[in-house]
Amino acid sequence: MNPIKFAGCNAVYAENQPEYVPLPCVKAEDGTILTIWKGTLKERIRFLLTGKMRLYVMTFNHPLQPLRMEV
Repeated sequence: MNPIKFAGCNAVYAENQPEYVPLPCVKAEDGTILTIWKGTLKERIRFLLTGKMRLYVMTFNHPLQPLRMEV
């Protein structure tokens, strides 16, 4: 899966950090960040068949921030 740019994006995390994939997002005043990701055909078929998705969060041993996933 890869993050995609979409209408309303007003920020990009890691834009100038070649070790990371740039993360286009909508950044709201309350601190909420919205990103949109698109799966490959293989990933979409796998999700359709299993209904499961993995979420890896790199906290670098700092507290975990609240997360929410939706389709």
